[in-house]
Amino acid sequence: MTTTATDTPRATAHRRLSPLARREARWAYVFLAPWIVGFLVFFAGPMLASLWLSFTEYDIVNAPRFTGLDNYRQLLTDPMVARSLGNTVLFTVCHVPLVMVISLALAMLLVRVKRLQGFFRTVFYLPVMTPAVAVGVLFLLLLNTQDGLVNRALGVVGIDGPSWTTDPHWVMPGIVLMSLWSLGSSVVIYLAALQNVPRELHEAATVDGASGWQRFRNVTLPMISSALFFTLIVNTIAALQMFTEVYTMYFGNRQTQTSFNADAATFYVIYLFQQAFQFLHMGYASALAWLLFLIILAITVVQMKLGNRFVYYEGEDR
Repeated sequence: MTTTATDTPRATAHRRLSPLARREARWAYVFLAPWIVGFLVFFAGPMLASLWLSFTEYDIVNAPRFTGLDNYRQLLTDPMVARSLGNTVLFTVCHVPLVMVISLALAMLLVRVKRLQGFFRTVFYLPVMTPAVAVGVLFLLLLNTQDGLVNRALGVVGIDGPSWTTDPHWVMPGIVLMSLWSLGSSVVIYLAALQNVPRELHEAATVDGASGWQRFRNVTLPMISSALFFTLIVNTIAALQMFTEVYTMYFGNRQTQTSFNADAATFYVIYLFQQAFQFLHMGYASALAWLLFLIILAITVVQMKLGNRFVYYEGEDR
């Protein structure tokens, strides 16, 4: 087969495909079409629409009015943006390390369990399946100052439990405590990673005289570093978007809202939600959403750059 100077590489490659290969390629596009359409309609489309709305003043009732960078200038002067973002970052800094440490400890305990490992793995994962609204209602009852189970348990050992849901100083610790309810997914991931650590490495380290801590630090952690890195990124992104449970606990009940300073529980996504659906400031809410997107993107990029220096991938030359 001869080619002319006007032939493009793509056209040449297309002619080289057999009829069967071309038929398979067409069917591949057919099966990919639902995902492509869903991506364009439910993800890319709304993102582009929100980007346009972030430069407008829009209240749903009236047509959007272009205002340029006014919404982004307002972000710099709005005190609630800094307050809600500070609450979100504080929660993330507390939540992510706690989830990772506790999940790893539970996973290491499960590795030692043989017969009932499947049972306990299911028990730890079941809370993840609980609807977020139900979790918020559950912990609103558990952390109740007078009748809550947590304060009753503290009272048994002689500790006067704090006002978890009304004292602004204890609101954040209560939310962090609630967030530990859904650490089961991290436990399952760490358990799978621990089970894939070659036993020969531990045996060789033991022969060399390594202690339990030395084996954990120099063998276990490097071998499961990819799982740790994955959960670090996923849990960070989830924590920065914390919404449903906190909104259910502190903003779904008007009586709860009036009993304390709600600013202590105002997370960034909650403030975004209020601007969009309570005050109908859709343009400003879109600007808030894009700021959060850029923050998450920047944090993820930094984590990827730093994480690649410490993460071990099997089969990778070091």
